Amino acid sequence: MFVSYLLLTLFHTETAVLARPGGENIGCDDFLGSDKVVDKCGVCGGDNTGCQVVSGVFKHALTSLGYHRVVEIPQGATKINITEMHKSNNYLALRSRSGRSIINGNWAIDRPGKYEGGGTMFTYKRPNEISSTAGESFLAEGPTNEILDVYMIHQQPNPGVHYEYVIMGNNAISPQVPPHRRPGEPVNGQLEAEDRSPEDREEREKNQEKEDSHGEAPEVLTSESSHTQTFPVRHPDRFPSHRPDNLVPPAPQTPRRSRDHNWKQLGTTDCSTTCGKGSQYPIFRCVHRNTHDEVPESYCDPSMKPTPEEEPCNLFPCPAFWDIGEWSECSKTCGLGMQHRQVLCRQVYANRSLTVQPYRCQHLEKPETTSTCQLKICSEWQIRTDWTSCSVPCGVGQRTRDVKCVSNIGDVVHDEECNMKLRPSDIENCDMGPCAKSWFLTEWSERCSAECGAGVRTRSVVCMTNHVSSLPLEGCGNNRPAETTPCDNGPCTGKVEWFAGSWSQCSVECGSGTQQREVICIRKNADTFEVLDPYECSFLEKPPSQQPCHLKPCGAKWFSTEWSVCSKSCQGGFRVREVRCLSDDMTPGSLCDPQLKPEERESCNPQDCVPEVDENCKDKYYNCNVVVQARLCVYNYYKTACCASCTRVANRHTGFLGSR
Repeated sequence: MFVSYLLLTLFHTETAVLARPGGENIGCDDFLGSDKVVDKCGVCGGDNTGCQVVSGVFKHALTSLGYHRVVEIPQGATKINITEMHKSNNYLALRSRSGRSIINGNWAIDRPGKYEGGGTMFTYKRPNEISSTAGESFLAEGPTNEILDVYMIHQQPNPGVHYEYVIMGNNAISPQVPPHRRPGEPVNGQLEAEDRSPEDREEREKNQEKEDSHGEAPEVLTSESSHTQTFPVRHPDRFPSHRPDNLVPPAPQTPRRSRDHNWKQLGTTDCSTTCGKGSQYPIFRCVHRNTHDEVPESYCDPSMKPTPEEEPCNLFPCPAFWDIGEWSECSKTCGLGMQHRQVLCRQVYANRSLTVQPYRCQHLEKPETTSTCQLKICSEWQIRTDWTSCSVPCGVGQRTRDVKCVSNIGDVVHDEECNMKLRPSDIENCDMGPCAKSWFLTEWSERCSAECGAGVRTRSVVCMTNHVSSLPLEGCGNNRPAETTPCDNGPCTGKVEWFAGSWSQCSVECGSGTQQREVICIRKNADTFEVLDPYECSFLEKPPSQQPCHLKPCGAKWFSTEWSVCSKSCQGGFRVREVRCLSDDMTPGSLCDPQLKPEERESCNPQDCVPEVDENCKDKYYNCNVVVQARLCVYNYYKTACCASCTRVANRHTGFLGSR
């Protein structure tokens, strides 16, 4: 009871006024009915003049990344509050003047929790709710026993850091310690057991001094530092470890209360933990004042029954353990890299996991904090073929080459495996010089000019500048293609008939005009014909010798050039020609029937190529098949040492690509 009561009085920071049964209050001076409270300086009934509150806001605009000092916390500071004014990607850090990192040191970000440093315990908070705008904070009761420095790990604009702590003044009085009950002193006018030996009192006071001096878990506590309280009348059994709920008296028969009975502590509940500072509560029973025999509770005044208060127990620390954090991301996206994780020595004390010095975990093997990692094997760009010939024989065209992303074992992988910024170009423009002129021809007419005997079929021929870039022509020249070709529809029988010549040109270049032709009467023989007088054919309908003509709107026809040379001599190439829609005035038009357009491209030379045999290309080793299976032919050394095998594989690969 004495230990728990003393701790409660010394370290209670919000209020020292405790409610008691019966409506009365006990102030921090431990007097019934007192309204005194502990001020911010820790003085019972003080007026806040015994100390100095230091506060401010660190708002400096920082430019460089890294650690920047925010404020110095002097020795003896209490009520320490360091709070970031708004959530950010920055971190607060704390270290001592001796250079020891306490929180977030050496570029390692600690987890929120309790951290011991400077003689006090700091609570590190980092709100992680998405909707929260609160920043990080350090809180500590103090007092500090050395100078501490607060830093900011700057990564983005500083939102401001508010700091506040309390320093005791020169004329400040130390926090008053109210008189507390000792074994044998009254408890609310009643007495505790007085049969404890002096040795028990001395040992209990020593344990109390240890707990007051350390504040948290002591370095070494053995089971011999605790004792079992004995009473002359009754040795109670173990009680449950929760706080007793027997504060409300039962409703038995009307009790007979007298001065002969009082409340007495008879043992405690079980400790809530087996190590690391647990809690237990005293058990109060109604006993006879002289004989100490336990009697029904109705014999004692229920309003005078002491309130069970929490007492520490099993103060010896739990065994330390290594707390292992998550591995960081690999330092490289491909190839061999490094990853790190945080390994801290921690101990559980008072239901809190505290970070302690690493030597406390020396009985355990420390897990590795760094490890190698490899997310994937790095790949590189390789140019597999030379530039192709230009896609056009004249004018501006394009040429290509094969660029692949290849892994370090020779496999072709997706382009995303390689650095796209370093990818060699696989297509570029090429200029083959100005194009020459070419003959453009129409198809031959379908009808022969004569119904019987010898006649001709015609086509149109025109020389024009060639703008298509895939025709190997040097100019029109004097070798003009023929515009007529002979045709024969069979021998004539020597009959008389009208013979009509060709129509003349239209009398106008466009619009409505007339065309003329000569119409004569003839007799056809096997090889010749004879001109007769017109009356010889009068019994026949004479064809017209004149007809109207209309040149506008002008019609349009498809014209094409000769086929170009095949692009490949073997394994399938292609050849092209230019096809244009021309109106009657030989200007490009768009009125041609698309369904009648001649083909502009066709396949050629489909036969297989016969590879040239290089007599110097031989395998220098008997196991070159292993080199091929391991796909090592991409390296120049193996390509030379196993030339024949690598060449065969390359030819098969080229044939496969060509068939595609």
